[in-house]
Amino acid sequence: MKFIGAHVSTENGVAQAPLNAAAIGARSFALFTRNPARWRSKALTAKDIAAFKANCEELGFEPGQILPHDSYLINLGAPDPEKLAKSREAFLDELLRCQQLGLTMLNFHPGSHLKMIDENECLDLIAESLNLLLAETDGVKAVIENTAGQGSNLGFTFAQIARIIDGVKDKSRVGVCIDTCHTYTAGYDIATPEGYAAMWEEFDRVIGPEYLCGMHLNDTLKTLGSHVDRHAPIGTGLLGPDFWRRLMTDSRVDNIPLILETPEPDLWPQEIAMLNALAAEAE
Repeated sequence: MKFIGAHVSTENGVAQAPLNAAAIGARSFALFTRNPARWRSKALTAKDIAAFKANCEELGFEPGQILPHDSYLINLGAPDPEKLAKSREAFLDELLRCQQLGLTMLNFHPGSHLKMIDENECLDLIAESLNLLLAETDGVKAVIENTAGQGSNLGFTFAQIARIIDGVKDKSRVGVCIDTCHTYTAGYDIATPEGYAAMWEEFDRVIGPEYLCGMHLNDTLKTLGSHVDRHAPIGTGLLGPDFWRRLMTDSRVDNIPLILETPEPDLWPQEIAMLNALAAEAE
């Protein structure tokens, strides 16, 4: 089954997220468990936690269908010691919030070297950060999102992601989320049948299919290999309708959260319905 959903609002608290997801016909969802624009946020209350769990249970959302996203401020490979310490503290808080909510995954952008250290040093620092923080938590998998490679962001090649995973001691606590826009603008030509097949072959060979935990579904405004991250509504960008049919009929992405991060939330019900219709062609 394809668990297609979106990154929904938590404006009125985390308990609102499953309600917002159900309202757009989603079978999965993503959320921020805290304000993504601040280093510190108020703790979740017992009431928040109980209401979130109750709404998920009532609406049929299990932990494997929910892919929370961490704050964009966090850089687990930050070369500056003060920024690194703040990032680690914030990421630990995010992991603990997931534990409190009964969630099993936390999606994050790997990190940036900021042109201050070399790429491999930064990748190893990210793995070191994960080892420290996973050791202080239980049951939550850190899910690395591939990036477009904009600026000094790392994680835009599968080899870079594999290096982080190689450095993580507990491999059961790490996974990968593939963003379709990022993949294309990082240089993987998933818009063609040959490029799509080659991308998955490289993923399986370099990272391993067992690490795939979710996907972000975004069309792209920017060209192949541009390293620019500009999401577009499904079917309006450069990936083309054949790509979406290939993906939605591909059994490799069954039973994981497939999360829309497209820029027009009003279109999410329509996009979800369209993608579900494509998925039904494989049944």
